[in-house]
Amino acid sequence: MVEVEVVQLLVSSAHRLAGRPSDGLPAAPDDELVRQVEVRDGLGLVGDRYFGRRAHRNAAVTIMAAERLPLDIHPGVGLLQTRRNILIRGFDIDSCVGSTLSLDTGTGPVVFAVNRPARPCAWMDVTVGPGAQRALRGGGGVRCTPLSDGVLTLGKAALSVIDEPPTGR
Repeated sequence: MVEVEVVQLLVSSAHRLAGRPSDGLPAAPDDELVRQVEVRDGLGLVGDRYFGRRAHRNAAVTIMAAERLPLDIHPGVGLLQTRRNILIRGFDIDSCVGSTLSLDTGTGPVVFAVNRPARPCAWMDVTVGPGAQRALRGGGGVRCTPLSDGVLTLGKAALSVIDEPPTGR
């Protein structure tokens, strides 16, 4: 078990980064950053654009480490720019691909299968700043499937790796 901090939570009802980055960034709703999220087993975050979408079941929730944010490019960068769902501080989440982990913010553990890296796209150079896509390679977070229902809130949390990835990867 590792003590971490849940720094930000994002639930976005709309997919904002569609089309070409050269077309510019559409306006964001004011309510995307939230203090708590409801997680549903196999479905994602209630109210999020990927909730219950069959094509996104293995990538319904994206978790990112705050330590990997390119603060040198944009000092105020966070989930509104990276479009990830959960920002944690204190753990290298990018090293957990293939693992199962739990995150408990005080209301009980929520279990996630960490399926694959969240590779940064060209939009990062628009939402964060020039060079962000390259800076986030290997540190853009992980795409996960929730394996239990629960609630996550901002603040201190306990993170446990339940199953390690297979060796020899």
